[in-house]
Amino acid sequence: MKTIIFLFIIVILILSCFLVSCRNEEIPILTTTEIARITETSVLCWGNIINDGGAGITSRGVCWNSNGNPTVASVRTSDGTGPGLFVSILTQLLPNTHYYLRAYATNSAGTGYGNELSFTTHNITTGSVTDLDGNTYKIVMIGAQIWMAENLKTTRYNDNTSIPPVTGNMEWSSLSSAAYCWYNNDASTNKSTYGALYNYYAVATRKLCPSGWHVPTYAQWSEMINYLGGESVVADKLKEAGETHWIRPNAGATNESGFTALPGGGRINGTFDFIGLACAWWAATSYDAGNAWSLELDDDKVYLIKGYVSKSQGYSVRCIKD
Repeated sequence: MKTIIFLFIIVILILSCFLVSCRNEEIPILTTTEIARITETSVLCWGNIINDGGAGITSRGVCWNSNGNPTVASVRTSDGTGPGLFVSILTQLLPNTHYYLRAYATNSAGTGYGNELSFTTHNITTGSVTDLDGNTYKIVMIGAQIWMAENLKTTRYNDNTSIPPVTGNMEWSSLSSAAYCWYNNDASTNKSTYGALYNYYAVATRKLCPSGWHVPTYAQWSEMINYLGGESVVADKLKEAGETHWIRPNAGATNESGFTALPGGGRINGTFDFIGLACAWWAATSYDAGNAWSLELDDDKVYLIKGYVSKSQGYSVRCIKD
């Protein structure tokens, strides 16, 4: 009888030790807290180990892939040991590629993961192009398309003929022929940053862009927008980040596409307006006799506005490679 009681006590003690061990040594609990400083080939990110699971953290870092649900079997960093906040730098990434990442931490009980975040590396600027006025423009690849990364500034068509400049508000609003202007008729302040404003009649000549380039059609704009995730989310990916040119809030802008949209405003019914707040570009596609398609970004919106407006409006122009 004593032997049975003794064995029973031993079993209870073993089970107790096992339960205590299981309770005290659990998989770590952590979060993936932030992504920042996205470039063409690298990104900065943070993890935070909230609970070490009752055992020492032997390794921690960030794992990533291009498919989702990354694990330590994927590519990963190694960022020391111990609990708390840590930072990781992911390098040797591919340009213009969408990645998924999450923080990880390992102890004797196993590996825990933080929440999954995603990002797209920037496009590599692929050179430059120069117009007949001698203006040089950065260019960027977005998907299979090559775009100017700056607004057009030319005062001459690609056949070397001049585009008529029009300064008067009434004269501009009543035009049915090609014209250009600078915002507020002030080239010294606005030309280098925002480029020129053109009416659609200048676009319709099909001679605005340098040779080998053209004003994108509505379909080509749509291809780029869809590649970047659609109208509802594309604005922040196109807009220059921060408040150097955009008036507050401009929250969330990353310019991860490399397109560098700036708020150059426009000339609406002959009147200059919205600099710092919005930008708009022509598509080469006419809507009807008096209207053409355009695209607009605003400082306080994450979505892009597509629509048609009067051909007499003064909007910016971006060119796309043939």
